[in-house]
Amino acid sequence: MKIPRILSALLLLLILHPAIAQHRLPAWAMGGFVRPEGRNPVISPDSLIRFWCPMHEDSVAWQSNDTFNPAAAVKDGRIVLLYRAEDKSGVKIGHRTSRIGHAVSTDGITFDRMPVPVMYPAVDSQQANEWPGGCEDPRVAVTEDGLYVMLYTQWNRTIARLGVATSRDLIHWEKHGPAFEQAYDGKFNKSWSKSASLVTEIKDGKQVIAKLNGRYFMYWGERGVHGAWSDNLTDWEPVTDSTGELKAFIRPRNGYFDSDLTECGPPAIKTPSGILLLYNGKNKSNTGRDPRFNANAYCAGQVLFDSADPTKVIARLDVPFLRPMAPFEKSGQYRDGTVFIEGMAYYGGKWYLYYGCADSRVGVAIYDPASPAAADPLPDAP
Repeated sequence: MKIPRILSALLLLLILHPAIAQHRLPAWAMGGFVRPEGRNPVISPDSLIRFWCPMHEDSVAWQSNDTFNPAAAVKDGRIVLLYRAEDKSGVKIGHRTSRIGHAVSTDGITFDRMPVPVMYPAVDSQQANEWPGGCEDPRVAVTEDGLYVMLYTQWNRTIARLGVATSRDLIHWEKHGPAFEQAYDGKFNKSWSKSASLVTEIKDGKQVIAKLNGRYFMYWGERGVHGAWSDNLTDWEPVTDSTGELKAFIRPRNGYFDSDLTECGPPAIKTPSGILLLYNGKNKSNTGRDPRFNANAYCAGQVLFDSADPTKVIARLDVPFLRPMAPFEKSGQYRDGTVFIEGMAYYGGKWYLYYGCADSRVGVAIYDPASPAAADPLPDAP
């Protein structure tokens, strides 16, 4: 049978460029996520909102410079975003003070903000860990009995540490201090740690924190994806190798979108295929980067772990399922382009994925498993 010329060309293209064939999401992955047209960004800086800072003992425009990298949760039939906000106290990324704001929505797109932050540096037990850098990049998940657990970065401009806080209302938070403070006699308490994703599952239509073999588990890290176990959700024991050092389950890959960093995203999810972790991949700036994407760009990937052994990798996407495309995702504080995923809410049968846009604003992309579009190829693939 004679093959039409156009089909012959397509077949040749697939042979010469096998990565094209990988742009369709495999059955184990989640997506595709679609940005609601004309509705992003959903949260932007506001220089008019002020609060009384206990550290400065003065009124501060606490979200005047940037609003980005949010956690997401569902409470009382609404989506709640807990977003990172920076003031204008510094001159570059990491040199301003970050606080965590609270915003609610009934449609996942239009948000009403509280005028004051709900998590911030104060004269308290965590002052030395959080001042002057602040409280950054939260991830939040909830237990079956309604206890919300926040894992966030405590930044004192010397060491970044994973901090733990809990709340029943997502407004009033109890700080529990560094996640690894007690483990191995404090061995890792002075090590750089951030970006933690609790393992969750869907029960009775709600996303809740799961247990694996009777314990809680989280993924964490940015130079590699690590793990940690806990019996109480506040004190965590990192997974180590035979030498007692931190064990990485995945690391950056030369030639791929995640060639420089593999940083954990929103809470991981138990699925029929395994434990699915959505993560942030940063491209290198020089040799070893993926030439299909901007140098230093942040794109979003997915990796699947074994449900019986959460340290064991089963599969991993070779191309991102979300990448910087819109102008506000490639302008602002981080101009190389960023879609930094951190919050995801299961709401009305859909998944609302919230991300930082160029370290300056908050965007959303939505996945509806019931939509025919869910079977489409990766919308952001090059």
